[in-house]
Amino acid sequence: MMKAFVTGGSGFIGQHVVRKLVARGYEVHALARSERSTAVVRNLGAIPVPGDITDTLSMRAAMVGSDLVVHMAAWYHIGAPNWMEAEAINVGGTSRVLHLAVELGIPRIVYVSTVAVFGDTKGELVDETFFQGGPFLTEYDRTKWLAHYKVAVPMIEAGAPIIIAMPGFVYGPGDSGMGGQMMRTFYRGLPALPGADTTLTYVHVEDAAEGIVLAAEKGRLGESYILAGPAIPLGEMVDFWANLLGRRAPALRIPGAALRPLAPVMGAASNIAPIPATFSEEATRILGVTYMARSDKARAELGWKTRPLQTGMLETFKWIEATEPPPAPARTREKQVAALVLLGTAVVLLLWLMGRRRKG
Repeated sequence: MMKAFVTGGSGFIGQHVVRKLVARGYEVHALARSERSTAVVRNLGAIPVPGDITDTLSMRAAMVGSDLVVHMAAWYHIGAPNWMEAEAINVGGTSRVLHLAVELGIPRIVYVSTVAVFGDTKGELVDETFFQGGPFLTEYDRTKWLAHYKVAVPMIEAGAPIIIAMPGFVYGPGDSGMGGQMMRTFYRGLPALPGADTTLTYVHVEDAAEGIVLAAEKGRLGESYILAGPAIPLGEMVDFWANLLGRRAPALRIPGAALRPLAPVMGAASNIAPIPATFSEEATRILGVTYMARSDKARAELGWKTRPLQTGMLETFKWIEATEPPPAPARTREKQVAALVLLGTAVVLLLWLMGRRRKG
């Protein structure tokens, strides 16, 4: 029986990867940082390994003798930047996992990066050869860039048997991140759409997981594989959701260029009152940008396929409907309304200042 050691196996994408490896006959040893993670890993049919990617010793014994290492564990928070924690996990943790795997002679190592390392592609649909060294819009982008280009790539150049998988914007049932929040906000009713021109490449979580496993099975050592679906502006995606659910799409659409200058305002406001992550300084900073990449290489070399967007989105909205909590208490609603009012006020202020500048 083949043995696989996995980090991040209890996460959104990781659970699907572990399930697929188990189904393919692997004995999966998955790192688990908490009791919850331990339970999740065990329920997936894997062997939980108490430990942390920032602690090399906690991984060593379970990694010994593995045929495959898949490193997915990462820090991902938009709107709550903590650069020290982000670097410790995304950069330091990645370095520890990959160097330990090389030291132990693991023949195949898959590192899960992200298309976010390309940053704002400014309307260009890029492939694996694209490179941009900044500026970085979020701490997640910055630290994943460091892990990709300053840890994984130099190790590959030194001969390490590493394959890099690069998912696009992953969505699907169980998503508690930005994608899930965005879809849930629409489901509850979206009065206005900020950053309608923000363009992402959408990929269903199970398709992303299948791509990662295919990279482990068929990927060429030293190569990177983008796992991204169609590139769609947020305004078009919201119209698509409205059509799927038979709802009215928000008529008010604010371009990202009009809102990005307000990022510092939202940052200052967050020091005064709680601001939802979707209205944070980082979230405002990425409005109107394009995270666009093409997956031709993965489709040609790995035989990777994606499900129809309609199928994946309907499945996700069914999950949202089934997990929607009771109506928020008045205080929570007041905070959400306050955030919208603050954003609206800032937009009006910006437009007023722009108008004065033109007159002057």
